[in-house]
Amino acid sequence: MNRVRHHLNGSDHWYEYPRYLFKNESKDILELCGEALDLLDVAWRYSRYNTISVAKRAAVERLDEFVGPKY
Repeated sequence: MNRVRHHLNGSDHWYEYPRYLFKNESKDILELCGEALDLLDVAWRYSRYNTISVAKRAAVERLDEFVGPKY
């Protein structure tokens, strides 16, 4: 679960949503992961140089169809 805090009108508001993070130091492994996600039609992006993020609701739901929900 990704937990996000926003400061609004003098108070903190929290919300959370499921996401997947795939972390690896090997560029080759991350490229293979990205290619596999593309074949599954799962939207993804690099959130860091060594991390692939799947966070859009539809993409998480699509990935859940293959690996099962993680919560």
